[in-house]
Amino acid sequence: MKSLSSQQHPKRPLTVLQKAINKKVAVRLKNENEYRGKMSNVDSYMNLILEDAEEFNGQTHIANYGKVVIRGNNVLFIRLEDEI
Repeated sequence: MKSLSSQQHPKRPLTVLQKAINKKVAVRLKNENEYRGKMSNVDSYMNLILEDAEEFNGQTHIANYGKVVIRGNNVLFIRLEDEI
């Protein structure tokens, strides 16, 4: 049996996102569009604010935006800077 100190504690998604504020993220929406930019804020509903955001559909660059607000219920997944 493993000791408690050697077991990994599950990470809470919201806590992970809050620690990633001011880092680059890629946000895939349910409609398959993806936004990439610096996450400047996240709330308890996982609504996001991205700065210097770019919109992609697959590998196709669609547009550049200054600031984008993404509603949390449209998000399929969020990839953090370390994984991009």
